[in-house]
Amino acid sequence: MTATPLTILFMPESAYGPTNNCVGIGDVLRRRGHRVVFAAEASWKGKLEALGFEEDLVDLAPPAEEEQDPGQFWKDFIRDTAPEYRKSTAEQLETVTKPIWDALVDGARYCEPQLKAIIERVRPDVIVEDNVVAFPALVTAGVPFVRIVSCNPLEVKGPGVAPPFSGLPADGTGWAEFRAEYDRTHREVWESFNEWVVAQGAPPLPDLEFIHEGDANLYVYPEIADYVADRPLGGSWTRLDSSVRETDDDFTLPDIPGEGSLIYFSLGSLGSADVELMRRVISVLARTPHRYIVSKGPLHEEIELAPNMWGAEFVPQTKIIPLVDLVITHGGNNTTTEAFHFGKPMIVMPLFWDQYDNAQRVHETGYGVRLDTYRFTDDELIGAIGELLGDQALRDRLAAAGEEIRRRDGLRVAADVIENVAAK
Repeated sequence: MTATPLTILFMPESAYGPTNNCVGIGDVLRRRGHRVVFAAEASWKGKLEALGFEEDLVDLAPPAEEEQDPGQFWKDFIRDTAPEYRKSTAEQLETVTKPIWDALVDGARYCEPQLKAIIERVRPDVIVEDNVVAFPALVTAGVPFVRIVSCNPLEVKGPGVAPPFSGLPADGTGWAEFRAEYDRTHREVWESFNEWVVAQGAPPLPDLEFIHEGDANLYVYPEIADYVADRPLGGSWTRLDSSVRETDDDFTLPDIPGEGSLIYFSLGSLGSADVELMRRVISVLARTPHRYIVSKGPLHEEIELAPNMWGAEFVPQTKIIPLVDLVITHGGNNTTTEAFHFGKPMIVMPLFWDQYDNAQRVHETGYGVRLDTYRFTDDELIGAIGELLGDQALRDRLAAAGEEIRRRDGLRVAADVIENVAAK
């Protein structure tokens, strides 16, 4: 801990995963006596203040006429692009991945003047960004800059690991072709963005990268599934084996009919907006003897649960995962690393972005099963549930791994790094 209280400015991406990650780390820093300010996107108004943080919010686009839910832009984006998720990861580069980068780049350009004004008002001692795109104001503020990678760590590329967003196996199959297609589809938008970044006074971006490295860099992934043996990282990088917030509400397990195991099903705040997919999975799970807790997401009123299920629009995930025997997930990095944190096997059904990479990594390391999200058969899903619940050796290994991950206490490791870089 530092002797003098710091002012720490967080800027997370406007989605639940990065924001929740920053909330967890920021809460530790706040309780250490530091002033923690969130320059989050404006739809988070009031949500972060309620957790004890200051808010100095930004718009990433012209403000909507009506008040929006947190992360509403990305919920709408996912709803509108959902048909594209049935395509291969290579095909998604043009129809999903590039439009996401376009939206992120547009947001960075739009809010740059706002960020400069926030930095002038807040006068931070250190700036922390959990995002995938550069905001020049954050790296030209004259104070230490900390980058957090809370997506799959393949975001930090290397020749010995699969390209990000590909979900390709570790044996090199398809890597060159995927990288060439990424270059073809993204070169123009990167060149334009890099030119703008430099014009704002920031250093040029590395080739085909949309964000700078920081004075210190954090990434969230457990050692048992990490890639560092094949893609070593420099001394500025610190792994957080997990980063599980301690701010979720307490949870009392409801009475769910059934005698089987207890299973958590979540496609995340974005994936659950695909109501057709949610209904499909629920219809299969209803045929099993197990009990389910379901995170229903923003369109919860359109999702009807079976008698062996309980769910709600929002559920306190970090209080639920410790109670269950298995996690069925979209493979978002928060849910994936939280399942490892609590030592739970996973069935992963990816939709877009780094979810494919997490699904592949869980599958190839033997900690769960990857299923084709839109083409799985009833028997495949039911069989995967039975396989993972019946593998006691795997469950014992994961329970021991979870105990070690929790002992490493990633939240406080992150807080220490942020304090130390500010002290330098």
